[in-house]
Amino acid sequence: MSLILPLLLAPVLASQPAAPQPAPVQVMVLASFHMANPGHDLHNLKVDDMLAPKRQAEIAALTSALARFKPTKVVVEWPADLASERYPKYLAGTLPPSANETVQVAFRLAKMVGLKTVQGIDVDGDFPYEPVQAYAKAHGQTGLLDPLNAATEEAMKADGQTLADKGVAALLRRLNDPAQVRSDHFWYRGVLRIGSGNTQPGVDLMSSWYKRNFMICANLLQMSQPGDRIVITYGAGHAQLLRQCVSESQGFELVEANDYLPR
Repeated sequence: MSLILPLLLAPVLASQPAAPQPAPVQVMVLASFHMANPGHDLHNLKVDDMLAPKRQAEIAALTSALARFKPTKVVVEWPADLASERYPKYLAGTLPPSANETVQVAFRLAKMVGLKTVQGIDVDGDFPYEPVQAYAKAHGQTGLLDPLNAATEEAMKADGQTLADKGVAALLRRLNDPAQVRSDHFWYRGVLRIGSGNTQPGVDLMSSWYKRNFMICANLLQMSQPGDRIVITYGAGHAQLLRQCVSESQGFELVEANDYLPR
């Protein structure tokens, strides 16, 4: 009898419909350059006035193209309190003019698709580059560090030339090309060569950088709901780790920004 009962139950269990899977969270990671020239990064792109009529027309066109994704949430590289304070002012027309990409792209997009809120998920973090630089100089490792910085400067020049020759959308397409995203991340891996034995300034820098990005990833996962369609705008330096966050999280799907950005 103990052998027959499972056999009798098997057809019944097999006929039961599978539990419906929750709709995936679709996330478009939009890697951006810093449009307001804040100069806060180790390497900074110099850009012209994004509030000029020509640039405003370009930004309006690319935002309209992104709106085809029909996002249900727009997420930005600002702390939560700052985003929640400034977006209502933007909707009311009382926010002072700003060239910041959060305002120019993210706020514009959110308003265009009728969102009442924009969510900030950024956190502070250390970026201890000075110990890396000092160790390299003191231990004959500048030959490892200098080529990394030189390659980044060359990439910045190419970015600037793309912006000057082809416009904002073209530069965003370059920054969001998966191969370019991976290439731009080489600096972070390369810095791990700086150090020796128990003294590892490159590891310390990377640990701080990854901790910040893990916290950003956690904020993104925790504010998401099944079926969300999210556009997250962030500085291009975060793109590889944000894409990894989405791609490696169960129930999430990465959407390529370049499938929507205008050519």
